[in-house]
Amino acid sequence: MSTPDVSCVITAGEGGEDALAASLESVLDQSLRAVEALVVLPAGAPARLRTAAGSAAVRSPDRVRVLDPGTDGAASLRNAGLDAALGTYVLVLDAGERLQRHACRNLWEAGTRTRADLVAGRWSRSTGEGSKEREPSWQQPLFARSRTVARFTEAPELAVRDALVTGFCVRRAALERHALRYDEDLTHSEVLFGPLVAAVVGRIALVRRRIVSGRAAPDAGRDLAGLVEAHRRVCHVLAAQGLAELREERDRSFLLDHLVPLVRTFPERPVAARERVAATAARVLPDVVPERVLLTLPAVERVGVRLLERGDADGVLTAAYALRRRGVVAAPLSVQDDGRVYWQGGPDPVLDVTELGHQYRPFDELKLMNRVTRYEAHGSRVLLAGRLVLPSHTGPAPDGRLTARLEFRVRDGSRAFHAPVDSLRPDATGISWSTGLDVTRLLRPFGPRDTVWDARMVVEDGRTRSVSDLFAAHDLVGPGERSPARPRLGRTTGDTWQPYVTLRDHLALRLEARHRPARTARGLVHYATHFRPARRVRLALRALGRRRDRLHARGFKVAVYRSWLLRLPKRRGSVVFESHMGTCYGDSPRAVHEEVRARGLRLRPVWVHADSTEGFPTDVRLVRRWSWRYLWALARAEYWVDNQGFPQNLDKPSGTTYLQTWHGSAYKRMGFDETRVRLQNTPQRERLQQAVHRFDHFLVRSEHDERTLARAYRLPERTLLRTGYPRNDVLLAARARDEAEGRLPRPALAAELGLPDHRKVVLYAPTFRGRPGTRKRQRLLLDAARFAERFGDTYTLLVRAHYLEAASLPACPPGTVVDVSRHHDVSEILALTDVLVTDYSSIMFDYALLDRPIVLFAPDLDAYAAERGSYFDLREKAPGPVTATEEELFAVLARLKTAETEFQERRTAFAEEFGAYDRGDAARAVVDTVFARHLAPSRTVPTGEAGR
Repeated sequence: MSTPDVSCVITAGEGGEDALAASLESVLDQSLRAVEALVVLPAGAPARLRTAAGSAAVRSPDRVRVLDPGTDGAASLRNAGLDAALGTYVLVLDAGERLQRHACRNLWEAGTRTRADLVAGRWSRSTGEGSKEREPSWQQPLFARSRTVARFTEAPELAVRDALVTGFCVRRAALERHALRYDEDLTHSEVLFGPLVAAVVGRIALVRRRIVSGRAAPDAGRDLAGLVEAHRRVCHVLAAQGLAELREERDRSFLLDHLVPLVRTFPERPVAARERVAATAARVLPDVVPERVLLTLPAVERVGVRLLERGDADGVLTAAYALRRRGVVAAPLSVQDDGRVYWQGGPDPVLDVTELGHQYRPFDELKLMNRVTRYEAHGSRVLLAGRLVLPSHTGPAPDGRLTARLEFRVRDGSRAFHAPVDSLRPDATGISWSTGLDVTRLLRPFGPRDTVWDARMVVEDGRTRSVSDLFAAHDLVGPGERSPARPRLGRTTGDTWQPYVTLRDHLALRLEARHRPARTARGLVHYATHFRPARRVRLALRALGRRRDRLHARGFKVAVYRSWLLRLPKRRGSVVFESHMGTCYGDSPRAVHEEVRARGLRLRPVWVHADSTEGFPTDVRLVRRWSWRYLWALARAEYWVDNQGFPQNLDKPSGTTYLQTWHGSAYKRMGFDETRVRLQNTPQRERLQQAVHRFDHFLVRSEHDERTLARAYRLPERTLLRTGYPRNDVLLAARARDEAEGRLPRPALAAELGLPDHRKVVLYAPTFRGRPGTRKRQRLLLDAARFAERFGDTYTLLVRAHYLEAASLPACPPGTVVDVSRHHDVSEILALTDVLVTDYSSIMFDYALLDRPIVLFAPDLDAYAAERGSYFDLREKAPGPVTATEEELFAVLARLKTAETEFQERRTAFAEEFGAYDRGDAARAVVDTVFARHLAPSRTVPTGEAGR
């Protein structure tokens, strides 16, 4: 081979010949042929490893070279490979790491095209769960696109994270020019080498492709001292470059990427290993990371790192349980006079866990750590002991009769067995308990299906009860703690109880077959259910199950709907109402329905619900979305009324009138104006057009709606009803009431939500940030806990997530933060709100009708507008202050009267521009127009002219 394009240095060591063979095979299989492999053997390499390397060199003498430098250290082996490399670029692999098929080609082409000295790409590592691999999450923004940077400060993650431990190559000339070497006195020399190279070379190319897979799962506990020293040296490199900010980011990343994961692993480590790691940490961690950086971590994470730094192995184990089970009170908490809450060992700013909100929950609502400290089996008799943690602010009633019982509940079932706890010893920080029980007599499973039983404890004081799972370290129980079992169907179905600790650190018992009769019986059962006739029966049952499921599949339902149900005759006066795809009884469909009911029209309303029927009217027919009854109702309805869109693949029956009330004016681009829609293929766009062509009436509330929504969905003029939104009638009525009578007393809903008159009500209602078809719990951009701490005495914060999402709210003082996401009608919420905080949600267009303060909290305004597109400049037309940070938002709320006065004219202009057709009689106008044939003779409003 002439001069190779890429030299791949493979350091043979851990993993043996199999790992070496995997790495070598990935190099020799590269689509770029001018690649050489340099296998560097340690001095003490076993004969089998040397033989494997030699055999590869014999098979490919022009592409594989074997080096034996006579050293053992990983850094010295890598340096030997660098010295012997002949390629234009040099890449280093640890044994077991594998190159992707086109890795060298991607790297070499990027380097040749950009003349970069350093070319880097993605890599993945083992998760520790079999063969599963995962890329670190921070790689996504770093390698989101291929790009070239002149200095590594333009891509700081290269040094802030351990991005350059593998998956990169360096121009050999740059290595020689800058005398770059791995530090041979450093066990984790790969951590330092990458940032050092990035800091001294010139141009750097980033490739969005994955380069390396198979990197070993990280284990900071194996050589914590070496890892800490490597981090120190990287920080020195950043300091030498005058990059103090990057050094702080590097410190924080070191905590999150290495020390916090190390804390998480403590329950899985034996006692001796925990003590060894804690002792090492106490020796090497102090003063490594400044306290100001440690304080930027979430509460439990920083507590775990602090306890690790102190060498408190048992404390770290407790913090690990809290990390692995969010929301659990894992250690005694102390509440100081100033209201701050500290982890056991405080007061220390790092141990301040006030933000967790445990102090606001009563005893029966807290998830308390109940840690098993003893499990001894003596035949059928088992001795159990443990300790239940109690925070200082709450606990069982001191004058109550304290009792406890153990509960063993079958996994994924309802059957449970109970046993009283013999001894309870409460004190200031917890309840120590112990008990003895006969497992063989207590647990009587049937045998074949109920083989796993989870343990938990119920503590009662006569008035309240607390249920806690039993936590245990993974080395607490083992094969020596078995007990005999006596299933109800006989011991041939199982004969032994084996305690074990689950992946979620809970104590559980598993029924096993260890003796010959039970093993034989299980073998026979297995054979009977797996030999050919049984397999055929199972296959037939599965086929029947699939046919049954097909009857409920949407595709089958759509076919039946189109072929048969659409032929059914119309049911005169039948109206199907649906709001936000059946998630609520609210919005304009509700307002129309209530207007119909108030005027006594002889119509047959049907309401659609998605899951629960709670909150829906009980005097109308209810159908579940996508049920057969739903399709039947749609096929026979004379009217369809909704605000979002009935399923696109359901055709509107001939003779049915479809009223689309819509759900809000548009700030972001909609319909065919969306980039997402413009990028769809022709059939997808045609389906959307067919869906909107079903509309017979479409409500608009301003000329803005006509220019945006009507045009974006290509709606003909004849479909537009210029009435405004029926849901806004209550807002205009509320404004009139305010002007005539004042704001107090508040509507009855305020009392239901527990809102006192002396606090103003702030509604935070952010927009939907996902994509169609996605439903997930979102973390709010506004920190509700900080809001409650700052304004809890003067404001109550109502949080309403978008109907396609759910909000994750922290625990806050009672009455300061209330989740109203599940309340059916947002108009009722708006009517009692004093201040609206939103971002890009269409709720601002409705709330402006009340002429009350609006504050826009939009940290990502520019990015959102660039990604989703917008119809106007929000900063230019905003009806209130536009804030980009929480501090700016809080400053506005602190001087709300001033902001309200400053934006009075803009708020009025906003309401006039975007709500010109809202006059307070939209529901009546819509009913007069759409349901005219069911009215007594009276004046009706012509289509296209309503509300002018």
